[in-house]
Amino acid sequence: MNTNTSLTQALTSHEFMDGLIRFAFISTLVLLCFRVFNPFVSLMIWSLVLAVTLYPLHQSIAARLGGNQGRAATLLIVAGLLLVGVPVVSLALSFADHITSIYAAWQAGTIAIPDPNPAVAQWPLVGERLFALWADAADNIEAFLITHKDSLEELGRRTLGYLGSSAGAVLFFVAAYIVAGIMMAYGASGSAAMYRIICRIAGPVAGPEVHTLATLTTRSVAVGVLGVALIQALILGVGFMFAGVPAAGILALVVLFFGILQLPALLISLPVIAYLWMVGDASGTSNVIWTVYMLVGGASDNVLKPMLLGRGVDAPMPVILLGALGGMVSAGIIGLFLGAVILAVGYQVFMKWVDAFAEHEAAETADSAD
Repeated sequence: MNTNTSLTQALTSHEFMDGLIRFAFISTLVLLCFRVFNPFVSLMIWSLVLAVTLYPLHQSIAARLGGNQGRAATLLIVAGLLLVGVPVVSLALSFADHITSIYAAWQAGTIAIPDPNPAVAQWPLVGERLFALWADAADNIEAFLITHKDSLEELGRRTLGYLGSSAGAVLFFVAAYIVAGIMMAYGASGSAAMYRIICRIAGPVAGPEVHTLATLTTRSVAVGVLGVALIQALILGVGFMFAGVPAAGILALVVLFFGILQLPALLISLPVIAYLWMVGDASGTSNVIWTVYMLVGGASDNVLKPMLLGRGVDAPMPVILLGALGGMVSAGIIGLFLGAVILAVGYQVFMKWVDAFAEHEAAETADSAD
């Protein structure tokens, strides 16, 4: 009896040590893999989001090209790079040319600033101070630069920093888009591999549901957040341009940025409306028309989001929206997608658990009644 007990203890101790050593090796391997892959996590997540979102369009193009996945992905990448790259390069060249012209005029001593419009002083909050600074710069630009040297240098550093970060973000997006194109070229095998991984983690019953939910939620957020932001930016950008608002393109980009951050576009359209009435030289009828147009455009997200966000997803729209907002607060822009997917999956798992209890109670009630 003692011999059997000792043998059992020895085997148990041996199995424990064997399992502990395996766990240590596996943990070390996972840690090393994570450290190697960590620099590419953001890029791969963005690429996966873009690939999942654009995959239906990719399949539509591939169907017209005889099912050639690689050619369809290449065409989609080239078209996207042209749509993004050409405006960005044109904007950068225009900005560089503008800075060069200002510097040349400064070196030649011919730089001049026009006198401010008296209506600027009537702007709320900042009108009087802005008018005074503008007038000082128009009277004597050299004295103005000397007086405000420190503030202008700080403004220049911040502007260069923003431009550098913006350029980095554009390059990052281009790289993610190219990687997404490669993913779409191998979309069938990649989707099958992801399906097997999710089924292995969540089980053969819940796995397919989680796979479908994650895919549809990602596309829903892309259309309901990014799509709505883009539509709203286009609507208001066209209005700004035809209403004669200065820097209409920049304001449209700000509207797009606000839409991605889930901030109301009325924060931009309302000051523009005030500008039209206080500074603009159009007729009263024209101002009324553009006021109505910009109010409708600024509030259009309230109509578009319920139509597009959460469409086709087996989770309520408020759950998707809360997940997107919470994810963005905790993890930045990429959190829009991760937060929505995580909260939608969590909601589904929780409701499955609640429904299982309700079904069990109903079965017990039926058995007792029989």
